[in-house]
Amino acid sequence: MSLARILIIEDDTVLSDQVAQLLQKKGFQTQQCLDGQKGLLTAIQQRFDLILLDLLLPSINGFSVLNQLRKVKNTPVMMITASGAEQERIEGYRKGADDYLPKPFNFTEMMLRVEALLRRTQRYAEPTTPATQLTVDKLQLNRRNQQVLFDKKEVELTPIQFKLLWIMLENQQDILSKAFLYQSVLDRPFSRYDRSLDMHMSRVRKKLVDAGMSPERLATIHGKGYRFI
Repeated sequence: MSLARILIIEDDTVLSDQVAQLLQKKGFQTQQCLDGQKGLLTAIQQRFDLILLDLLLPSINGFSVLNQLRKVKNTPVMMITASGAEQERIEGYRKGADDYLPKPFNFTEMMLRVEALLRRTQRYAEPTTPATQLTVDKLQLNRRNQQVLFDKKEVELTPIQFKLLWIMLENQQDILSKAFLYQSVLDRPFSRYDRSLDMHMSRVRKKLVDAGMSPERLATIHGKGYRFI
């Protein structure tokens, strides 16, 4: 357990440094991110044994980070919330948090919680079986045969287009940034000069509209990303 890798997503630089130093003294490897978007991409791109996730973050908050992370990874997450914020803790558990740590916290308690969570998750971690079918209104996706149906009419998509649509449906109503989609769908970092994601999204939208779907459902949120409504 002393070789475990821990990602700290916390915008308070003093607190983040204190937590990192304490964990390193105990033999853990740490990495720090100061905003939600960078933290999410780091959590997706690399392997960690535990993530310490603050709720109030720049760019996107901890709930959004957790919600999008859980679509692609089951890394254990301990959320850091304000003391007494019961509703926030409930929401965190609903979105897949494994534990929470209220601010301000005692560093001894933090270390005990971290070690307990690592023991629990490393001992009992079991591979999860990903869903093979997804249905949203008239839209049906089957991952086994890469089949897409809209109102029982087949829509032919390429493997990348299918993966893109699957992730959009899994995150229905959430705004997904281009950086997140580049990493999740195209397996490469986002570049402002690369228009390939826009091209794939445009083609997916056109095919679904041709099948009868309203074009407004696959929405472009300018300056932020995309959302399936």
